Amino acid sequence: MSSENQELKKAGLKVTLPRVKILQILENAGDHHMSADDVYRTLLDQGEDVGLATVYRVLTQFESAGLVARHHFEAGTAVFELAKGDHHDHMICLETGKVVEFVDPIIERRQHEIAEEHGYEIEDHNLILYVRPKKG
Repeated sequence: MSSENQELKKAGLKVTLPRVKILQILENAGDHHMSADDVYRTLLDQGEDVGLATVYRVLTQFESAGLVARHHFEAGTAVFELAKGDHHDHMICLETGKVVEFVDPIIERRQHEIAEEHGYEIEDHNLILYVRPKKG
């Protein structure tokens, strides 16, 4: 049984061709974050007959099952990445759209301290830094 089939079954999802294909596309994307349209265009390029509505539905199912994480980096456009189980934050270049993932233990610790100082504990969070290249 392929690793995609095992991942789908472990997440409680029935193994279907669209689900397997979409999971493969996300796995092959590496650190690249893909929109539903990106996934759809990749399927079309591969000669797959899967509709855009199916792509959206499968990505939503994957998110509910914890297989992918959804981010809103650009105005109105959701992008997806495989949920690797490790927390990381993102930097988005405003000029190129490049997404850089990073982990900083000092930032993580400080966020928890700030929540604690205000009488809270963090359940979840997303840190997105919008950046530009430094000028000479």
